Amino acid sequence: MQAMRLSSIFAIAGTFFAAAIIAVVAAGFSAGVIEDNSRRDVRRALDLADMSWAEVDADGLQVFLAGTAPTEATRFKAISVAGGVVDATRVIDQMLVEDAAEIAPPRFSVEILRNDAGISLIGLMPAASDVEALMSKVGEVAGDTNITDFIDRADYPVPDGWTAALNYAVAKLDELPRAKISVEAGRVSVTAMTDSPEAKRKLEAELARRVPKNVRLITDISAPRPVITPFTLRFLIEEGEARFDACSADTEEARRRIIATAREVGLEGSIDCTIGLGVPSPQWGRAAELAIKAVKDLGGGSVTFSDADISLIALQGIEEKSFDDVVGGLETALPDVFALHAVLPPPPTDAEVVIPEFVATLSPEGLVQLRGRLGSDKLRETVDSFARARFSSAGVHTKARVVEGLPADWPVRVLAGLESLSYLENGAVTVTPDSIDVTGNTGNKDASAQISGFLAETLGERGQFEIDVTYQEVLDPIAALPTPEECVSKIQLIVAERKINFEPGSDKLDSNGAAILDDIAEILKKCGEIKLEIAGYTDSQGRESMNQQLSENRARAVLDGLRMRRVITSTYEAVGYGENDPIADNDSDEGREANRRIEFHLIKPEPVKERQTGLESLEEQGEEEQADNETEQGEPTDEQN
Repeated sequence: MQAMRLSSIFAIAGTFFAAAIIAVVAAGFSAGVIEDNSRRDVRRALDLADMSWAEVDADGLQVFLAGTAPTEATRFKAISVAGGVVDATRVIDQMLVEDAAEIAPPRFSVEILRNDAGISLIGLMPAASDVEALMSKVGEVAGDTNITDFIDRADYPVPDGWTAALNYAVAKLDELPRAKISVEAGRVSVTAMTDSPEAKRKLEAELARRVPKNVRLITDISAPRPVITPFTLRFLIEEGEARFDACSADTEEARRRIIATAREVGLEGSIDCTIGLGVPSPQWGRAAELAIKAVKDLGGGSVTFSDADISLIALQGIEEKSFDDVVGGLETALPDVFALHAVLPPPPTDAEVVIPEFVATLSPEGLVQLRGRLGSDKLRETVDSFARARFSSAGVHTKARVVEGLPADWPVRVLAGLESLSYLENGAVTVTPDSIDVTGNTGNKDASAQISGFLAETLGERGQFEIDVTYQEVLDPIAALPTPEECVSKIQLIVAERKINFEPGSDKLDSNGAAILDDIAEILKKCGEIKLEIAGYTDSQGRESMNQQLSENRARAVLDGLRMRRVITSTYEAVGYGENDPIADNDSDEGREANRRIEFHLIKPEPVKERQTGLESLEEQGEEEQADNETEQGEPTDEQN
């Protein structure tokens, strides 16, 4: 009985022992299958990612990565690829990174922008350059105007030809009141505008003088002339005051003579006389001189040129004999191509006459009111439709009355008056049988001349009109916009006073970040479309690759925050620079806090490389392209750095 029990016990024990052996063998086999599968799948994923340099091994559930990565970013990518195949916690990093090649020096360049508002300097200079001497020379040229310094410095050797090019550019700055000067080592490019071909040739000759031997000068000087049609001039003397409503000239000499004559007859203040193309006769300046003097001889009135047609209108009350003498002398002296039509208004009578009129007013809010007299129901419907097409349909209110007995050209005069009103931001136009009076404010500097040219062409040589239009810069949609540099300066001031911070180790803004982005967004909404870089930086704690990624995430968080505040960010870029470009010592808490920052930079367009024509320029082009190719092949890429 006891023997049977022992036999039973041994049988059961044997069964368990055999099962254990089978389990161990199965577990070993499963582990081997897992190792092989993990090794094979990770190897395949790395090969697909062009990372054949990476070595893969597996031990149980752990996957080991070895080999030498070309860059830190490539090493991090290999870990990410492996982590996409197996659980990231199973990946063991045993990789090395190649030593980075020596960083090439940056490309030094400075752009000097000068206009009536001041001088701006933008670019990168060697730290060894004498910046104080440069700013002192620029200050002598700028005088009382502003100087804006957007120059960064880099501690690299001064390249050959840099100092000579910079000194030449500053020396010629005084001769360029409106220009852009681009300075590189051994190269200066000047882009400017002049008033005439004569001035262009003079400036080019002056710039070519004393160019240093090791400096190449490239000039792009233009002398633009707009096409003026009709070619218009309108001069008036009213209540003893002289003025131009429009002034055009075909040459600088004609412009000088017209202005000098106007000053002789009493015109004061600044005069804007446009030099353009489309003049009906090379004797335009001579004809304008004679007509302006005729207005003075009549004691007042107006003269209007529309191409070769001249309309001279005297003041009411002048003696007919004096009128005949002045007009006869002018007709005799005018060049042949010009046709004169002179008007002497009839003398006033004691009878009170009711003068019909049509008045259209445009409010600053864009509301238009039409009142006065119209000749028919059809004309009233036409005028109302025309106004709704020209202005806001919902803002037009018509109160005009239909009456009979109006002049035959009344429809033309009314529609011409409404068209004139469309040039203004707000104002009024009054139409009478004898004149069209336009008054108001505009954000278009050329509105007065445009209205004058339009009415002169529409009403013909007998048409009389008065224009009293004031240009207001605040209404100018272009002039009212701040410059991109002004926008970035305002944002940089906010960031300097109220730093954008994030929660530790995160791209989430802290409690004060939302209010700061609100203020930055309000500035950017007024700036229009500018190219802006949002740059993120960290301190040097932690791994460099992780810092780079964190800085980029933080820059993108700021970009997303601006987009959520309805800022158009299609021209913005979010860039992470990690622990590069520290502004303080990373060995202290204060220094590390300063290095963790967000900066805003204006993205400047790349200068267009000039291509010359001719055999010599083709040879130079080939040499430059060969040098560029050698540079691209020999210099390290961003990933290698």
